[in-house]
Amino acid sequence: MTEAVPERPGDEIPVPPEREGDAEAPRDAGPAPLGVVLAPTGSAEVDAALERLADADDLPTGSHVEVYEDVHTRLRDALTALDAAPGPPGPRESAATYDDRS
Repeated sequence: MTEAVPERPGDEIPVPPEREGDAEAPRDAGPAPLGVVLAPTGSAEVDAALERLADADDLPTGSHVEVYEDVHTRLRDALTALDAAPGPPGPRESAATYDDRS
């Protein structure tokens, strides 16, 4: 027999309020927001990029690509900035070489 796996908090997919219990929602109602709740990441740049995804809620599907490309560019730039961030200086090159060994 198969036992039911208990759901963990956070596994639920939020249902927009206008869709709850509405089995007969009109198919030509247009785009509807998904109601996804974003948790802050701690990075202002990443949070701003993720908030941009909400713009896709009001656009037809064909226009989502522009939003997704913009978000991808912003996230890529945030990652690139991490690589360029100043950190502790690396090891200095030594003037001594190992060619002088006896």
